[in-house]
Amino acid sequence: MTGAAQGDWTKLRHLILDIRVALLTTVDRDGHFHTRPVQTLQVDAATLWFFTDWGSPKVDELRRDMRVSLGYADLAKHQYVAVSGSAGLYRDVEKATALWSVEQRAYYPDGPGDPRLALLRVDIERAEYWIAPGRASYLLAAAKAATTGKPAGLIGENGKIEVPKNPTEE
Repeated sequence: MTGAAQGDWTKLRHLILDIRVALLTTVDRDGHFHTRPVQTLQVDAATLWFFTDWGSPKVDELRRDMRVSLGYADLAKHQYVAVSGSAGLYRDVEKATALWSVEQRAYYPDGPGDPRLALLRVDIERAEYWIAPGRASYLLAAAKAATTGKPAGLIGENGKIEVPKNPTEE
């Protein structure tokens, strides 16, 4: 990755880890979008990791169509992330143990070896983030636009990332 792309990737990673909970969207049997919250457990290279239940509807949906979208939002900090990619489902007790926290026991009482526990891996293909300033910046931009008659451009920061098939490629 180039220096700019690496900087965007670092920022994206920090935003995802800070926000943690995403809305995961899959496609159901009828071709409709199905969205639900998931907790991001790890971000490495261009991969996100989650736990899910082998009996959940998302497993059935992902067996039909591995394309997913994730949306992250922190309204208090005006930070937003959109990710799209492809998902995979795995059984791996060693990886589950590495991702495990005691709060997970509420969902998987038998721990990382719980037979219902599936690892959901999302390989990021595209991502975009927005970091917006507070309300005062928007009011200032609105006043300037009203005075000059020219609309404000981007207010805040925006980064777009296309992940190469091999994330180590430049």
